[in-house]
Amino acid sequence: MGRIHDPARAMRERLKVLEAREKARAEARAVAEGVAETVGLARHRGAAFEKPPAGRGARETPYRRQAGLEWLLKKGRLTERQKAAGEAYGERFRRAGSAPAMGSTWEVQPGGGLPAGPSLGLVLRLAAGRLRAEEELAGMRARLFGQSDLVTVCDLICGQELTPREAAGGERDALRVEAVLKVALDILAMAAPGSSQGRGS
Repeated sequence: MGRIHDPARAMRERLKVLEAREKARAEARAVAEGVAETVGLARHRGAAFEKPPAGRGARETPYRRQAGLEWLLKKGRLTERQKAAGEAYGERFRRAGSAPAMGSTWEVQPGGGLPAGPSLGLVLRLAAGRLRAEEELAGMRARLFGQSDLVTVCDLICGQELTPREAAGGERDALRVEAVLKVALDILAMAAPGSSQGRGS
């Protein structure tokens, strides 16, 4: 025998579905507004973002923060050669500042064993890579004559991936920071392996 149709029950179930959909939409709107507000505040401080357009019927695409070098290249304010020199500096800066995460040997796991962590071989390889990056970074800074303005802008824009406006702390000094960065990148690019000056040295 078939189930007796109960219009009131069907209506309640339909209302529950509609309520759940509306709640999901409201939550999605709140999240989108929160993200937009966060991005707006970061943009006000000088951060750069891009948001690829969503295709027809596709889900909303996320914001992607642009690194300072990438932003400057897209604006036509750096050459590929300058960007490559900056990326080489930034890669060494970040590797030199990274340390392998090591748990305490006092942390005992259930079952009485010591915590599983990186092997000694891996720790030694990471340490050697970090030391090499520190040496290479020191060499790049020496090519900048150890000049604090040149080194600082490279640390902030190439290493920490800030935009000139973020690095300067505002619009007023951003152009000065950008000009100093270009000088630094030109010096680094001239000394890079493969450049005519780099081959001659």
